[in-house]
Amino acid sequence: MAVRSIDALPRPQTRTRWWVEVLAIAWLCWLYDAITNLAPLRLHLALAHAQGILHLEHSLHLDPELGLDRWLAGHHSLGLVLSDYYDNAHFVVTLGLLGWLWWRRADLYRPLRNSLVVVNMLAFVVFWRYPVAPPRMLASYGFSDVVASTHAFGSWHTGALASQANQLAAMPSLHMAWAVWCTLALWQISERRWVRALAVLYPCVTALAVLATGNHFVLDLLGGLLALALATLSVRLAANWRLGASIRRVQIRARAGGLRAVLGSCRSPASSDPARTRGQGEQPRAACHKLVTNSETG
Repeated sequence: MAVRSIDALPRPQTRTRWWVEVLAIAWLCWLYDAITNLAPLRLHLALAHAQGILHLEHSLHLDPELGLDRWLAGHHSLGLVLSDYYDNAHFVVTLGLLGWLWWRRADLYRPLRNSLVVVNMLAFVVFWRYPVAPPRMLASYGFSDVVASTHAFGSWHTGALASQANQLAAMPSLHMAWAVWCTLALWQISERRWVRALAVLYPCVTALAVLATGNHFVLDLLGGLLALALATLSVRLAANWRLGASIRRVQIRARAGGLRAVLGSCRSPASSDPARTRGQGEQPRAACHKLVTNSETG
């Protein structure tokens, strides 16, 4: 019975098939592209939402975007560095870390992968229902597009790549969500202080880059953190539910095995020694009935 219980428990994780992961990425890209195709029809609405967010931040005294954007625009070299960082680190770091987890840490890969998928799906819903233009599109308020003006490598703001990017997807900030996801992953991978220090520094630099280049509002960053928190919580709840279901199956099998053992002993022939059973009457049958009842209710 102990062997049966062990077999029913979750087994050690192994790597998923690579083509399953590729299909998942392709599906997310298809969803993103479908939402991007709607952008030209929603420009006016996205600009109105951006203005509303900016006015709300003004009322909350939580609006450093314009000051950071003007400061970075006056420092071309630093602007180029942060623009290159903004354009490339988002994908290189996240996908590189995801690939390493798939190859080396299958035990951590699945929940972290699932969290990343869910956070993207939550963001896509918001992109579709509540498009928000980035601050750089509010030129009348004094914002400038630092990434475009510095001609950063791999820029999605100009040239052929601009048509492949959703320019109206500021809320929530996936840059922030992905960066903090990397922090959570690195924190679980290593206990080295310098690794964890870099893990914490990474989203801080990301926040500076996206704000100073005029690509996100502060509320966008908070929205990204909220989306990641909801994604992580939902994945953890689902994992706990699956674990609980596995434990219940083990308990049911254990009880069924115990019940079969009890019934087998009741059906076994009585002792071959008549002297031992003489005068006992119905005691063996009553004892079996009690055992069966305890097995069914235990």
